[in-house]
Amino acid sequence: MNKYQAGVRVKGQLVKTVVFADNPIHARLILQYQFGMDSIVSYPSAITEVATIKPLTPDQQRIKSMQARVKQDQATVKAERARQKIRAGQAQLAKI
Repeated sequence: MNKYQAGVRVKGQLVKTVVFADNPIHARLILQYQFGMDSIVSYPSAITEVATIKPLTPDQQRIKSMQARVKQDQATVKAERARQKIRAGQAQLAKI
């Protein structure tokens, strides 16, 4: 069974609803049976479940932030080296 979401019209209002079915056609048939033939506004689309992420402990968070700082510092060093190379190249072109 998969989870499908569709928009249906109930008493003039658009409502998003979820139904469990084997495929989108089955989901559409279930919704038509529940809400009426002309009530489906948007075709049923599958909903994928996202696994929840456990929060990090303070020690893990500290390590993660340190790793992020290291990556940021490496990118800064790389950008500075590139700027210095450009500056040196411009100086050589100015001599010529």
